[in-house]
Amino acid sequence: MQVSMTQMDSHMPASFQPGFLGPFRTRRLPYALLLLALAVAPGELGPLTRELMLDAYFQVSVFVAATLMLFYGAERLFNFNIGSALQNARWAQVPMAALLGATPGCGGAVVVVAAYASGNVGFGAVVATLTATMGDAAFLLIATRPDVAAVVLPLSFAVGILSGWIVDALRILPPTAYSGSCAMPHRIGKLRARDWAFLALALPGFVMGVLQLLQSPLYDAMPHSVLLALGLGGTAIGLLIWTTSPLEAMTNAADSPPTRMAEETSFIAVWVIGAYLAYDYLVAFLGLDLKAAFETVAPLLPLIGIVVGFVPGCGPQVLVTTLYINGALPFSALIGNAISNDGDALFPAIALSPRTAILATAVSAVPAVIVAYGFYFLAPGFMAP
Repeated sequence: MQVSMTQMDSHMPASFQPGFLGPFRTRRLPYALLLLALAVAPGELGPLTRELMLDAYFQVSVFVAATLMLFYGAERLFNFNIGSALQNARWAQVPMAALLGATPGCGGAVVVVAAYASGNVGFGAVVATLTATMGDAAFLLIATRPDVAAVVLPLSFAVGILSGWIVDALRILPPTAYSGSCAMPHRIGKLRARDWAFLALALPGFVMGVLQLLQSPLYDAMPHSVLLALGLGGTAIGLLIWTTSPLEAMTNAADSPPTRMAEETSFIAVWVIGAYLAYDYLVAFLGLDLKAAFETVAPLLPLIGIVVGFVPGCGPQVLVTTLYINGALPFSALIGNAISNDGDALFPAIALSPRTAILATAVSAVPAVIVAYGFYFLAPGFMAP
């Protein structure tokens, strides 16, 4: 989305260190190598890891890729300037910001944070988008429990609008609390072969993902070797993109839609794979019954979900959603986390204006507590996993 921003310095981040490792980022490479080692490990570990990678790819990654291609393709096709639209929206500014936040992923919320830094929106819009966003965990929920997503996302959207309007009415912060300009992320440049390769596998992968989601017999009839080639091939290319990328989740609006899709999907997929492996490893190898463990502190579970939401980034939030899907957490903890978490949008907010980021996160905790414990006490069995 074209927001009124200045272009970021084109230098690579400090953690992007060429040398004998070539283009690989030294702090990401060990994690990628660990995943590959787990996938080829002997005994029970290797097959389990490969199957979990297939699940992560067909249940989440391909849907992320499809959504981002649609989102960024439409942005490029219609050349829509969201910064100007938000600035001129007046009373509709908060609902528009909440809608961007409710969009799966973190892109919409990041755009609103950047628009605030550019003076295009007020603090109420920031609160609305951070309250409404579920971040990358929304992709996981949509892919695995669309019925729950159909409740969580609209509810978060409505809570975001109400919170934003209340904040603006109370005038907690003036619209220009941060005076400066928001820098766009590093630009990748021309479309690369790896982006085309990622897209080439994601297209049939999306078809397989839809068939699996519909529990179609066509998916079951597909040779497992074909599924392995698509799923593990797409995962491997995604790891290559992630370990060689100079980005921190955000992409530059000047890059091509396939590049932006490949970069952001790869970033999200890493967190999703980690969440899938963490949960299933605990169950398969340690025999840990998280559902039974959490039942001993049941009244605290909504609060735990809310507190986890304060952690920047989407990884912890994906894990909370994974625990809910597997029956370890109740709906009240999921909705509390969905409202309190800010996803990757909290990173640029902290960088641009720590005061605003902390205050917005604190404000979002109020509706999160109200809604989460409302469900906990009034509808404890609602949307049981």
